Amino acid sequence: MIARTLRLSSLRRIGLGLCLALAGGIGWAQQGAQPEPAALVEPKPAGGPLLMRRLTESQYRATIADVFAPDVAIAGRFERGLREDGLIAVGTSHGSMSAFSVEQYDVSARGIAAEVTGEKRRAQFVPCQPKSETVFDKACATRFVTDYGLKLFRRPLSPQERDRFVQVAQAAQAKLGGFYHGLEYALIGMLDSPHFLLRMERAEPDPHQPGATRLDGWSKAVRLSYFLINTTPDAELLRAAAQGELHGEQGLTRQVDRLLASPRLASSVRAFFWDMFQFDGFNDLFKDPAIYPAYTTTVARDAQEQTLRTVVSLLVTQQGDYRDLFTTRETWLSRPLGILYRVPVTTRNGWERGAYPADSQRAGILTDVSMLALHSHPGRSSPTLRGKSLREIFLCQKVPDPPANVNFSIVQDAVNRPGSTARLRLAEHNDNPVCAGCHKLTDPIGLTLESFDGAGSFRAKENGAELDLSGSLDGKDFSGATGLGQAMHDNSSVTGCLTEKLYRSAIGRDIAGNEEPFVEYLMGRFEAERFRVPALMRAIALSRTFYAVSPALDQGPQRTAAAAKKGNRS
Repeated sequence: MIARTLRLSSLRRIGLGLCLALAGGIGWAQQGAQPEPAALVEPKPAGGPLLMRRLTESQYRATIADVFAPDVAIAGRFERGLREDGLIAVGTSHGSMSAFSVEQYDVSARGIAAEVTGEKRRAQFVPCQPKSETVFDKACATRFVTDYGLKLFRRPLSPQERDRFVQVAQAAQAKLGGFYHGLEYALIGMLDSPHFLLRMERAEPDPHQPGATRLDGWSKAVRLSYFLINTTPDAELLRAAAQGELHGEQGLTRQVDRLLASPRLASSVRAFFWDMFQFDGFNDLFKDPAIYPAYTTTVARDAQEQTLRTVVSLLVTQQGDYRDLFTTRETWLSRPLGILYRVPVTTRNGWERGAYPADSQRAGILTDVSMLALHSHPGRSSPTLRGKSLREIFLCQKVPDPPANVNFSIVQDAVNRPGSTARLRLAEHNDNPVCAGCHKLTDPIGLTLESFDGAGSFRAKENGAELDLSGSLDGKDFSGATGLGQAMHDNSSVTGCLTEKLYRSAIGRDIAGNEEPFVEYLMGRFEAERFRVPALMRAIALSRTFYAVSPALDQGPQRTAAAAKKGNRS
């Protein structure tokens, strides 16, 4: 029986009203088991609007590496991604492109084009040789533009587009005096084009449903490729798109299974969890070096890598259960991390597989330095920040920001007072009912991680006082970090949240109201597949809903309002 302890409508927001209700004594009780669902049959596809999605930094870098070569330098800097409702992947279809980004894209384009057409590497990248370097060779220029246009725009160029870039090459050669200078500027134009920087989806009439539309084969290939391998479609996928094979069940299945078997799947899983875990926050993270001398920029970099290696090892290499991320003692260690964890690491440079000792307080990724340090203050730990991050990242529950008039001095002034602990300070602080409501959501889980300081190092006491590590999650009591990990493992909201976030990441937008039955179906499929993430990705990639196109406007805002309303009644 598939227990439905989570409803999609209540995944999204806890809401200030519920925080106030909790302050009045209403518990956050886990729902009982729900009736057995209908057979796991995909509901009628709902679909959503066509989107334009900006390439993320990792997608841009991977695309350039695959179109040209991994060692082609990218000189420009990348603007921080826009995070929408917890995911940068959703933010890629929102917002505008700043002048800084445009300038930096052009810096990258000029550097890439100069390297590709330069004397040292042009034989590697230019598919033809001109009859003369001083007389324009239209045939060779056309071949260059056609070949790279397909790879960069992820579809064939129209005759007008092709001719325009060939004319750019001819004009640049006339001005600069060399055929390869002409190709260089034609390539700069393609790399600066919105058709490269943005994933522009296109629709076509659906021959099987008069009056309806569908994604064209090229747009399907792009959705599929960036979802499963986080990079541009390869030659085989482009061929399948050109032949119309992606519109058929057999052809689509063949391509999905081929990509899932690729080593590149790991890069897509890494990119998704980097986004889900909000690791872009390390760009702004600061730790007081006087308090945490072992925490360095190298540790910050390695901490992210440690967690992502654990994710890939368990979920991709071992095809393991997603829930085990919260309880596994297996991990990866570098020497700088070994210093902070206070465990010996024999590898001088690089990584070695390790395990947290059975008698330690560590188990699962929640006790990794990445999670503990990222959600703490510069000079102290924070049960509230840690609890809030667990609710939002792993349970899809939005905890409201504190009111503007909150008095934080009670907590801050007593940080180093002898005998003071975070639990005692927060108890003194929570005299405001508005504060107390939300703190009842965050602190009972955040306080169980207080055996780790603000940099993630273990501590037995705080200010000489014994730590009370008792806590509860949705009605389940436990103690300590390992107890928290087990509670998260056993909470069905965790797998429901992962399902919703993975699907939203795949489609680049919020879930429309008429897509909720499909997400419920995915949750059932995820459980039936023993919570294996690649299997969930396969279910999404093979679904009709993933590729469905609706002429209706995105229903995300209406759905979000309904979710908040229902969530406040739950």
